[in-house]
Amino acid sequence: MKLFDDPFDASKNLLPQDGTVNYYGKILTHDEADDYFKKLMHHIRWKNDEAYLFGKRIVTKRKVAWYGEKPFKYTYSNLTKHALPWNEELMTLKKKIELASGESFNSCLLNLYHDGGEAMGWHSDGEKDLKKNGAIASLSLGAERKFAFKHKDTGKKVDIRLEHGSLLIMKDETQRHWLHQLPPTKKITSPRINLTFRTIVN
Repeated sequence: MKLFDDPFDASKNLLPQDGTVNYYGKILTHDEADDYFKKLMHHIRWKNDEAYLFGKRIVTKRKVAWYGEKPFKYTYSNLTKHALPWNEELMTLKKKIELASGESFNSCLLNLYHDGGEAMGWHSDGEKDLKKNGAIASLSLGAERKFAFKHKDTGKKVDIRLEHGSLLIMKDETQRHWLHQLPPTKKITSPRINLTFRTIVN
């Protein structure tokens, strides 16, 4: 199922079953998206991501940062991160997303992909720190990248291209029944910043 060229209706569920994904398209103008991209590149405390897999410490080229309204703990890939306090840009973007979606969030995990060679494999965001069936808002800045979903039982796939300044919301039982990924591509040579606003319950 390809959705690259469809008109975007934020009320439309992109998933055929077992979850809800809504794509809002661009919620920022091109100039606004450019401005936030530049500010986040310089004002975010980026660090190379780390994970422990099969007892080995892995350091990725991809960089991450974790922010929130409190110093929340968030554990994934067997490592625990503590949230930094919101900065001005993140607070403004959070309010824009909450206004557009009607959801509320208390934290944000940011990813910086320097080019299409940096990617994220199939996974679901089912960590115990997250609100069960809560919404996760994904704001994309920079290079347009393909984003894919795959049903855990049927293997059915849904793809969409995330535009510069666009918003995607995953909620309900999406994380329970679907995997998602940002696949690698040699065609993309420019960076992308992805902000995933979440609700932590610890």
